[in-house]
Amino acid sequence: MTMQARRHFFHSFCFLFGLLLLAGCSMIPAPQPDFTRYFVLTERGLGEGVVKERADGLRVGLKSVALPAYLDKGSIVVRRGENEVDYHDHARWAEPLAAGISRVLAAQLLTSPAVERVLVHPFPFDRERDCDIAVSIVRCEGVTGEGRPRARGGAPVEINAADDAAKVRARRVCVGPDQPGAGTDHAALVRSLSEAVAALGSEIIGALPANGR
Repeated sequence: MTMQARRHFFHSFCFLFGLLLLAGCSMIPAPQPDFTRYFVLTERGLGEGVVKERADGLRVGLKSVALPAYLDKGSIVVRRGENEVDYHDHARWAEPLAAGISRVLAAQLLTSPAVERVLVHPFPFDRERDCDIAVSIVRCEGVTGEGRPRARGGAPVEINAADDAAKVRARRVCVGPDQPGAGTDHAALVRSLSEAVAALGSEIIGALPANGR
């Protein structure tokens, strides 16, 4: 191959290689903006772990908050009808939903004059408890398609003597009133869900033992 032919081949190769680079760059999609919004349930009480002035009130352990699997996916859930649910992937919980519910319930329990302290699982070894509460959430979601959008929350609740898990002091289903929802206004829906969880906490207060220590 002559020098001129080699030079022509090299120039052709460089030209083709440049075209391939340009084509490859054009195939890479442009970055898309992230429209995801993150939400937390809000408590209206004193906050978990706060010790109040009363020294003879109940020391309550919030043992566990169990969620159905369909709620434990990170996305805000809206139910349509009886059997269909929508996952709003651009509206997500900023913390595990069970942890948010536990935080709001603890704060609501502390609004009761009968409660001195609320301890959240895992419990510290140096803090005694009078009773433990286990909550199994049934609903914590928006509901549409059945009239006005609303938020719904409810749960079976079991209250045990802290020193004897087999001794059940109370077992009941606590269902707070449906809260007004706002369709796809996720901030309004989360506020309504917060109120629904707080209402659940108020019902749990009514099921607590009448006397403290």
